Amino acid sequence: MTDELPAGPSGGSPGGLPELRASDADRERVAEVLRDGLAEGRLDMAEFEERLEATYKARTYGELEPITRDLPASGVTAPGPAPTVSMVKRPAGAADTGDWASRIVGGEGTSRWGVAVMSGFERRGHWTVPKRFNCFAFWGGGVVDLREANFADGEVVVNCYAVMGGLNVVVPPGVEVVVRGIGIMGGFDHGQEGVAGAPGAPRVVVTGFAFWGGVGVERKISKAERLRLREERRREKLERRAARRDGLEPGRD
Repeated sequence: MTDELPAGPSGGSPGGLPELRASDADRERVAEVLRDGLAEGRLDMAEFEERLEATYKARTYGELEPITRDLPASGVTAPGPAPTVSMVKRPAGAADTGDWASRIVGGEGTSRWGVAVMSGFERRGHWTVPKRFNCFAFWGGGVVDLREANFADGEVVVNCYAVMGGLNVVVPPGVEVVVRGIGIMGGFDHGQEGVAGAPGAPRVVVTGFAFWGGVGVERKISKAERLRLREERRREKLERRAARRDGLEPGRD
């Protein structure tokens, strides 16, 4: 599928931006909006890949600006003019640097329970984990995904009760995990214990009881991080192609 990108106003560069050279940081800000658009269903994979390739090929602000003109900022759902990505330089903030302190936000948490009785539940995406989150599965299953979550405290407890069912706790890299659960004819996964946490990262304590059931603990990167790594590989490939095309690849005359 090939959709034409939104056109800029007639005359001059799109949006009146000067033809200044764009930086890698500028291109990455545009790529982040595209990732959000894909995750929210605003773009399909073909559109995403087409716009992403255009992003990494762009050399000026004027070439970057129209790529996200029809996409809202992350989390915007109300109708109205779609904001474009700012090309104004700004200092790197917590979200740019991956600072764990920005994800320990205090408060009560946005969800305190997860229950699955002959059914299932999921807690994933952007939510705030309370100091103690309780979950129960009976003839069912549940997922507690902390990869994109904020945390009410530097140490949170995920209390799991699995009776003839299963619960799975998913944590991001950098988080310290401690497992203190008890299993009778069932089990708790201790595979992620002993991995040192990153400086300032929260500690997740998994407790509870499993009877004829199980509690698993996994460490995975988020979908956004997988997309970022994929885009990074794509960008490197495009840069190598450009270098070969220009005769600048190392080791070539």
